[in-house]
Amino acid sequence: MTTHSSTTEVSKEPDRSEDRQGFDEITILWISEGMSCDGDTVSLTAADQPSIEDLVLGLIPGLPKVNLVNKVLSPSLGGEDFLAPYRAAVRGELGPFILVIEGSVPNQNIIEGDGYWTSFGNDPETGEPQPLNWWIDQLAPKAWAVVAAGTCATFGGIHAMSGNPTGCMGLADYLGWDFTSQGGLPIVNVPGCPIQPENFMETLVWVLYHAAGSAPPPPLDHMLRPQWLFGKTVHEGCDRGSYYEQASFAKDYNSPKCLVKTGCWGPVVNCNVPKRGWMAGIGGCPNVGGICIGCTMPGFPDAFMPFMDEPPGGTLSSLVIKPYGAVIRRLRGMTNELVNHEPRWRHNKRKLTSGYDPRWRP
Repeated sequence: MTTHSSTTEVSKEPDRSEDRQGFDEITILWISEGMSCDGDTVSLTAADQPSIEDLVLGLIPGLPKVNLVNKVLSPSLGGEDFLAPYRAAVRGELGPFILVIEGSVPNQNIIEGDGYWTSFGNDPETGEPQPLNWWIDQLAPKAWAVVAAGTCATFGGIHAMSGNPTGCMGLADYLGWDFTSQGGLPIVNVPGCPIQPENFMETLVWVLYHAAGSAPPPPLDHMLRPQWLFGKTVHEGCDRGSYYEQASFAKDYNSPKCLVKTGCWGPVVNCNVPKRGWMAGIGGCPNVGGICIGCTMPGFPDAFMPFMDEPPGGTLSSLVIKPYGAVIRRLRGMTNELVNHEPRWRHNKRKLTSGYDPRWRP
């Protein structure tokens, strides 16, 4: 497997929309049989900018017709009827499709003898379960685009933590960080535990506009995350950030102040949830008193545990900011007191004292 680059951008593929006509119709094959809880699919149903219903009903101008195949959202009763489009794609009989993987990818190579970690359907000839890895091997090279939904699929997540018996990894670890799809795209990673609904839908819509030939490839960072969504830290968009600057730190979870000393990793985590909220712009971890535990990061969860302990940098940064913050807090308090009074000419006396001069000419 190839390790990823340390550069800041990897999505410098040429825009192939100039060399082809955009697709009028495309299928999304969503497999959530990775090591997961299906939480990303559940979260997706909360999106409303746009909603998944808007997407499949063709209500978004300029997009190709989208056929979504997802076990939670499918009207199929299951079984071979549900698996039909996946099998057609394996045979090369399905038109352009986007492969979405949810859940981390286990290592089948560490199993001695028979067995599997997770499967998706059964082999029609033998009746034996078909491991997730088999489906990825068959479908990823044929897919027009490959998208990893959620932190488990992007970087391994909970199932890939230290001491796990499955050898789990993210999709790019499995396929290689230099993997490119039939559409010339690298894997598109949308982390989150689970995905923030609008983050995923916004990314998917960009990929679909690219499929339609009307947009360039989405810009990704060195970990293949959408730059415009994960280019800033939680701290940079947090409503509590000004409390940090003033060295006002919460001591418990009922305080509106900065949560760094109660375990928040926001200053170093790439995520936009404080700005975007969770559902309909409401919620988001620090917005409702929750600490950031780094769930969008490649090092999650190991690098951020134990979750409720103060981060190693929290003590140092709070000590550095404390004298500065105390001075700034005092100066701002003085200025606040000054501007909390009305000017002296606002009164009901007989003489005008605002400085107005009727004889003044410019």
